[in-house]
Amino acid sequence: MKVTLIGAGSTVFARTLISDILTFPELAEGLTVALMDVDAERLRATERMTAAAGVDVQATLDRRAALDGADYVFTMFQVGGYRPATVIDFDVPKRFGLRQTIGDTVGIGGIMRGLRTIPVLLDVCSDMAELCPDALLLQYVNPMAMLCWAVARASSIRAVGLCHSVQGTARDLAADLGVDRLDYRCAGINHLAFYLELMHGGRDVYPHLRAKTDIPNWNRVRYEVLRHFGYFCTESSEHLAEYVPWFIKSARPELIEEFNIPLDEYLLRCEEQLAQSVPERLATQRSDEYGAEIIHALETGESFRFNGNVMNDGLIDNLPSCCVEVPCTADENGITAQPVGALPPQLAALIRTNVNVQELTVEAALTDSRDHVYHAAMLDPHAAAELSLEEIHELVDQLLEAHSQ
Repeated sequence: MKVTLIGAGSTVFARTLISDILTFPELAEGLTVALMDVDAERLRATERMTAAAGVDVQATLDRRAALDGADYVFTMFQVGGYRPATVIDFDVPKRFGLRQTIGDTVGIGGIMRGLRTIPVLLDVCSDMAELCPDALLLQYVNPMAMLCWAVARASSIRAVGLCHSVQGTARDLAADLGVDRLDYRCAGINHLAFYLELMHGGRDVYPHLRAKTDIPNWNRVRYEVLRHFGYFCTESSEHLAEYVPWFIKSARPELIEEFNIPLDEYLLRCEEQLAQSVPERLATQRSDEYGAEIIHALETGESFRFNGNVMNDGLIDNLPSCCVEVPCTADENGITAQPVGALPPQLAALIRTNVNVQELTVEAALTDSRDHVYHAAMLDPHAAAELSLEEIHELVDQLLEAHSQ
């Protein structure tokens, strides 16, 4: 079995995925790991730790060589890198008074990241169609929903988008409630899905969650949305704060303090991660990422349930044709998404405000339409709450100019 990692210079995440695969003896036997990145130094770091584990590893700067004959392909790259691309996504909007926390999903940062990433991901899919047409694409790159939507529209490659927000938040909520684990049913779109059911030992824990007064300081945004919408969101408070129009306002600095919103958080995280030493060995314990579990299920037929990002082909009744995050099962029959029915109407309405931005960004990328970039930005909830139409138009122009340099 050949597993390919595109963006393997992301050493920490590559380490996690490779380590997870090796925790399954039946996957480790006969395994070849192909590593590809544009950064030769970081690629070598991932190659060294993989080879040290006794794995047959192929490291290359040539994407086509890495994809040739692959059975599974992980995408985990950041087009344009932290510098200059991500820094531009934060610095230019600041001139207009538009602040962000993460900037990788929707918002002006998510739009720009989507525009520069969709063409690269579609090039990967084009190479896969030629070199490994039966391979499964395990897509981890953000903006998740935009990218998976673009792949579904413009490629024949089998793909599923994967994130750790659903299982990670469920773990955090179990800790908040003082229980060992929670059972749940969850659906929506990536980074804006909601736990429709939260259970412990067959008992609904939502009444206890809604009654909590000892709210973690780092999670105030999500608990506030729970209070008003009735359900808990899967993605972190720093993410959620920039998907909606109510929390980050230049004229309301008290909201930033009240809800403990970490502006420029992603820039700080990138700086901290770049300053850390590169790991030298693979991990010995399995993480809660879905990727290796899915491969194991497909290879062995041992069923695995997870939340995946797929197109809404009759899965959520009151969302349009878009990329949704829903319960899925992987087994010997492949990956099967489970229909959810209709979401509570207030959740569907909230989610559609983000779907609008995703749809227009995908359309802009696939048709090379500058107008649709403006439209996506103008309909973004956060940008629209802060800026006028003319200001948003000028901001888009400045961002596109900065990224063209």
